[in-house]
Amino acid sequence: MKAWRRPPVPKEDWTAQTVQHDGPQSAARAGWVTVSTGAAANLTAVLRWTAWALLIAGPVVGIAAWLRPPAAAGAVPPTPRASVVVRDAAGPAGFAELYVSAYVQAGKGSEASLQPYFPNIRDLTLEATPGAQRAERLAAVRVKEVSPGYWSVTVAARISAGSAQASKAKGSTTGAPEGAGAVDAREVLRYFQVPVTSAGSGSGYVAAALPAEVASPNAGEAAPLDYGTPVPADIRDRAAAAVNEFLAAYLTGTGELDRYLSPGTDITQVSPAPYAQVKVTQLAERGGDFRANAPVTEGARRELLVDAGATDSGGQVRPLTYALQLKARDGRWEIAALDAAPALSTTTSKGNS
Repeated sequence: MKAWRRPPVPKEDWTAQTVQHDGPQSAARAGWVTVSTGAAANLTAVLRWTAWALLIAGPVVGIAAWLRPPAAAGAVPPTPRASVVVRDAAGPAGFAELYVSAYVQAGKGSEASLQPYFPNIRDLTLEATPGAQRAERLAAVRVKEVSPGYWSVTVAARISAGSAQASKAKGSTTGAPEGAGAVDAREVLRYFQVPVTSAGSGSGYVAAALPAEVASPNAGEAAPLDYGTPVPADIRDRAAAAVNEFLAAYLTGTGELDRYLSPGTDITQVSPAPYAQVKVTQLAERGGDFRANAPVTEGARRELLVDAGATDSGGQVRPLTYALQLKARDGRWEIAALDAAPALSTTTSKGNS
């Protein structure tokens, strides 16, 4: 008798049965990946849009690179703002004035007073008597930058004897003939040249050496101005009268200043008023001779150089010079501007040619 055997299952049916009986978990264990139809559609759309984006971006990037200007060969990148050093002459000038003032009054035993200005003073000994001289009305008259962060400053100072020295000098000159051997206790204008260097990191300045006494600077030539020959002021002239009335209100505080100003002009009276009376003495016009009784054409403009005598409450007269701009309106001249400085000539004077 033969043993009964189960008939073999076809291969297609066996696969189907395996999947049917084991399910998705078995497929995952076998290394199969199952994706739903919707997920497959989404993935396809993402890949399609990514391809289009890359296709479009390529030409755009290429055009941008073509339009960008080429970098110069060996170009140095810009220096950051933090490392920019601003060199202002006002700092070294003020430091030099203070240094000269302390230097003139210092002497034996007071060398430490110069330590904040000249640290190397600790290696030196002064011989003068402290306070024998004093410096007054100091002013830096020349500042030259020798190299970045290093200046040569020339300081003018009126030097006079200290109180004790002045009394001694006065006694020694009593009955003495004026001339050789006589001591002059009056103020003398002297000049000192000071080497000033930056202390670095914005921490101030120091002197590189003791001051050097130098000769006074040469007097400069007269500045050529761009105005014609001055003429005496005639108050009957409309322009001269307008200027005279304006300066009187400006310097004496009498009257309203606005009535003499062109619309839009902002000038404030000097306060407190330093003078009791002002009189224009002469006038000069820019670009040619002064035009007396010039027609007051609406909108016309003139630039005048005005000399005036101002009298204070004590009767002292002080000469003053103003550069004014005038503008015609409603048949009269008004002040359109008070210039910061007279206009200089742009041509070389005959005397210098």
